[in-house]
Amino acid sequence: MRKLPQTSLRFTTLAMTMLGVAALGTGSAAAAGPNISFLPHQALYELSLMKTRNNASVSTVRGRILYNFSGNACEGYTSDFRQVSEIESGEGKNTLSDLRSSSWEDAAGKSYRFKIDTKMNDSDSSDVDGVAERTGDAITVKLKQPVQKTFTLDGKTVFPTEQIERIIAAARDRKSLLELQVYDGSDGGEKVYNTLTVIGQPIPGDRSVTNPDPSTGEASMKSLTRWPVTVSYYDRSAKSDTGEQTPVYAMSFELYENGVSRSLVLDYNDFVLAGAMGKLDVKAMKPCK
Repeated sequence: MRKLPQTSLRFTTLAMTMLGVAALGTGSAAAAGPNISFLPHQALYELSLMKTRNNASVSTVRGRILYNFSGNACEGYTSDFRQVSEIESGEGKNTLSDLRSSSWEDAAGKSYRFKIDTKMNDSDSSDVDGVAERTGDAITVKLKQPVQKTFTLDGKTVFPTEQIERIIAAARDRKSLLELQVYDGSDGGEKVYNTLTVIGQPIPGDRSVTNPDPSTGEASMKSLTRWPVTVSYYDRSAKSDTGEQTPVYAMSFELYENGVSRSLVLDYNDFVLAGAMGKLDVKAMKPCK
């Protein structure tokens, strides 16, 4: 069975419930849009199998995602993410994957620290540990694990927080498409993804939903707009003979303007998972000093 991608995060650390800032800093993120205010919170999602493709040997998937965000525009943003998934094949074989990641990102998009731990079944964990610093028109990445290495990225590349900031800013501007290069430290810490975000029509916060969850039941969320969003991740190093490239994976969700996400769909090509929000804990805002 194919190894699950080390996403995102994300959720990329785009991944799921995304983070935010009370006031944007002065870096490239500041140009994204006016005063995007995000909600510190913890959210739990229950994973289940929606469908399979390409005769994939997947019969059942169970799992959870727990996402925790804290911080502010002065101190930066800290996020902790864990995804545990158990996949059963039709042959009676089970695969248990456990992904944990912790990251800190400067509000201006100038600095990003990350640690990612991935484990499959009883194998040894695969660790990634590093820091990325934006200087001028380039980003310098220094890895501690899996190997000590220093390399440079295109300065147009964005980190996960800025990715979400730009998606929300584009949605407010009624844009339907957004292309970004994103680096989150996943896949050994050396990969940059090309991403294409498709943004749908705004949804009023008080509109009734077929499958309510803690976000739609939260009184403070009913005044907020949300948008249906699909983000596809492409391998920048892969080449296509036909000119059309298949995404490595895609993530769909409804994104509130305060950064909370609901109604997740994780598409790994061979199979698709649904992520229903089971719990949402709102944290107190910590103002800048």
